[in-house]
Amino acid sequence: MNTLNTKPESTGRLLLRSSFWESVRGRAVSPAAAVASVRSGSSVFIHGAAATPTPLVDALAARTGLSGVRLYHLHTDGAAPFADPGREGEFRSVSFFVGAPLRRPIEEGRADFVPIFLSDIPNLFISGAVRLDAALLQLSPPDEHGLCSLGTSTDAALAAAETARVVIAEINEQMPRTHGNNVVPFSRVSAFVATDRPLHERPPTPETPEDMRIADLIADMVEDGSTIQTGIGGIADAVLARLGGKNDLGVHTEMFSDRVADLAEKGVITNRFKVVGKGRIITSFVNGTRRLYDFVRDNPRVAFYPCDWTNDTSIIRQNPRVVAINSAVSIDLTGQVCADSIGHRIYSGIGGQMDFIRGAALSPGGKPIIALRSTAVKGTRSRIVSELAPGSGVVTTRGHVHWVVTEYGAVNLHGRSLRERAAALISIAHPDFRAELRKKVDDIRHFPLE
Repeated sequence: MNTLNTKPESTGRLLLRSSFWESVRGRAVSPAAAVASVRSGSSVFIHGAAATPTPLVDALAARTGLSGVRLYHLHTDGAAPFADPGREGEFRSVSFFVGAPLRRPIEEGRADFVPIFLSDIPNLFISGAVRLDAALLQLSPPDEHGLCSLGTSTDAALAAAETARVVIAEINEQMPRTHGNNVVPFSRVSAFVATDRPLHERPPTPETPEDMRIADLIADMVEDGSTIQTGIGGIADAVLARLGGKNDLGVHTEMFSDRVADLAEKGVITNRFKVVGKGRIITSFVNGTRRLYDFVRDNPRVAFYPCDWTNDTSIIRQNPRVVAINSAVSIDLTGQVCADSIGHRIYSGIGGQMDFIRGAALSPGGKPIIALRSTAVKGTRSRIVSELAPGSGVVTTRGHVHWVVTEYGAVNLHGRSLRERAAALISIAHPDFRAELRKKVDDIRHFPLE
């Protein structure tokens, strides 16, 4: 039986609270009390993206007298006070995917980074390779069955919730209850705080002229009935903004943002022709604005699953015409794609790029796409290079790369020789750098190119 909350949401709707939640809500404690069980030397998982449990993170960082606490997480939203200078003896942040707050701490050696496929992260916890003492999660309020939802981020959080010795939760009235394999029984929660606060938001990225041209090229490659995967950022948002004239698109992705909600509400995304998750948008997490969080709230046409399932190539390849759109920092003239670092400086992570590049390549009619602007640093550096900078990580190998798109065109490197690859990539490099790239190819490979 549900009871009606008398407090309206900002959207004008009334929140429904389950009778179960009403009966247990009084057990909530302060953030400081909730994290009091974390001891020195503990290994702790932190829920990420919009689901970052900020009150718990802040309370843990406010603790004194701790040492050697290892904090495992994907990218987190909001501040990361546990990684402030001088805290490295107390907390050691370990990122599986790096967000903005952790880039400098990692560069300065105050935090760590694990290069790993997104699909492999849950098994670190399940196998015991990383034994978690606690998981800090943000959950939706429990329903009448006593079940909470992981809300906007299932990713590796479900594995953490199931394997950690204790679960410490922020139960947020504004965390949307979502569908899929993302349930955490309230009985699993050892201590919790009750909040009613907005989630962290990420508005769509403004388009640059280069993004617009790249997006136009990619949109032309998307056929009706395709299954889409996109990453995050300006190019991904620009592509989605140009798919309004398509029909019966499907979505199977590791994450999505507001633009997918736009297409679904316009009837462009129907998921009619998918084999896996037919009729449903499949994702592992979402990151966007309140409009997106309202879209996924109790929406049975959106299903959240752990990232070892969403990113499993044997699952991805079953859907028809998978178009995987991923970004890069740079690409060399043999097709090696760097997407996680700028030289030695870790910028993001491996994430799900390789999972979906390979899955799309195996999909009937699939198109794996690497999209990048042709230049960086205000046009002074080419992103298409003769060789990757020292320290650059190869995320997508030259054996896996297929389509590469810049604002100057789209080329398919699959099955092409080193000579043909170099010529194709130079043709979509910025004109200011093409002569230099041709000279480098001749010097290194002895391929004189016209």
